[in-house]
Amino acid sequence: MSEVRNTTQEPFYFILTGIPGFEAYHIWISIPFCCLYAISIMGNTTILTVIRIDPSLHQPMYLFLSMLALTDLGLTLTTLPTVMQILWFNVQEISFEACFAQLFFMHTFSFMESSVLLAMSFDRYVAICRPLHYVTILTSEVIGRIGIAIIVRCVLAVLPSLFLLKRLPFCRSHLLSHSYCLHQDMIRLVCADIRVNSWYGLAIVLLIIVMDPLLIVGSYTLILKSVLGTATRTERLRALNNCLSHILAVLVLYVPMIGVSMTHRFAKHNSPLLHVIMANVYLLAPPVMNPIIYSVKTKQIRQGIFHLLLQRKAH
Repeated sequence: MSEVRNTTQEPFYFILTGIPGFEAYHIWISIPFCCLYAISIMGNTTILTVIRIDPSLHQPMYLFLSMLALTDLGLTLTTLPTVMQILWFNVQEISFEACFAQLFFMHTFSFMESSVLLAMSFDRYVAICRPLHYVTILTSEVIGRIGIAIIVRCVLAVLPSLFLLKRLPFCRSHLLSHSYCLHQDMIRLVCADIRVNSWYGLAIVLLIIVMDPLLIVGSYTLILKSVLGTATRTERLRALNNCLSHILAVLVLYVPMIGVSMTHRFAKHNSPLLHVIMANVYLLAPPVMNPIIYSVKTKQIRQGIFHLLLQRKAH
């Protein structure tokens, strides 16, 4: 670890942290991490392949699912290099530029995950509450615009925080708490006034992390109101079953997110191992679980995977 500095010169590197207290077992710990990363990459790539090659899946629901798979794939590939270089080679240093690049992509993809789930809740609302207008409302052009809006929204949300952080002096220890670069982790190392950063961070939390789940809950409230008011019991179960995959994906994202927030809020003095485990669960759970959820719960995706496997076996 480098010495504490009181100059305004930017540090050339940060030092990442592996699994506290288990450094001697990093090689063994890398095995489950490799499995999770492999499941995420293979699962999301398979989802994208199935949707691309099957024309019957070129529908709004599956186009949004492909956006979710791309986001999960991006999030996985963003954290994989630094996590595995620590577990395999005990390489903890990361350059100043690389750390900021990882910070940008990780937070962007994380916000995109929330934004895509919000768009998918709108898709479910239109499909159930306005089924006759579903195709005319969610055209390919509209879906493309939603995808561009999601990218612009998330990039513009992250970039200002990046510039606000980059202008500040890092004159304390360069040691980070995780195996990757997080904004809330890096801001601890600043020895300057961070009130602007804090206020901006709070605004982003309210506009994305708080608003998105509230809008998702609102959409499902409208869905339940519509279903319970007009449908028969069989139709209600069918409608709710169509939403089940999305509901599980929402829970997989926001339950660990709430757990991480609660840990940082009320368990500051607990073992660093707890914070590391919660942070890894938060970042790995959605990319790993979403392909499994949609493969198991969505008949069309399941059939597409089966046909894909048959085609590969035939070749």
